[in-house]
Amino acid sequence: DHSPYFITAATYHHQRLLTDPIKPELHRILHRVFAEYGWRIDHWVILDDHYHLLATSRTGQDLPRIINKVHNQTAQRINRSPPTHRRAHKRVWYNYWDYCPRNERDYRVRLCYLLNNPCKHGYVEDLHDWPWSSFRSLFGERGDEETRRLFRDHPEYRTLRLPEDDL
Repeated sequence: DHSPYFITAATYHHQRLLTDPIKPELHRILHRVFAEYGWRIDHWVILDDHYHLLATSRTGQDLPRIINKVHNQTAQRINRSPPTHRRAHKRVWYNYWDYCPRNERDYRVRLCYLLNNPCKHGYVEDLHDWPWSSFRSLFGERGDEETRRLFRDHPEYRTLRLPEDDL
């Protein structure tokens, strides 16, 4: 309870189901459902086949219900979309994984990992160019120098291997 969580979820077989028409839906659903349970999403990124969140819990036991509700609602939306926006599989989500950072450094390494994901996966070269992330708001709050320092001070994000790599 009242703890930071790093959360990752991937689509079934890493299908690229989180298309541009779906990303705003997923973003809205994530924020609405987490807020319903009194959780706060601090940072987020949505890619074509997975997402990452750093969120602060109210009640940790609620997380499975939150994820189930988010994934159920987005799966329904994806399965209603035109076939050109989805693959043949009706199953949308594979699983999710969560982790409570042990300290501030651990939290910041995961924050850098989360924010850098669009570059890591080759979507963009400049994080400012990826609209489906909290990077722009973090950059707006902290400015260029402090944001650069965050990435420079926590280079472990580049070699961090998470279970989502195996999902």
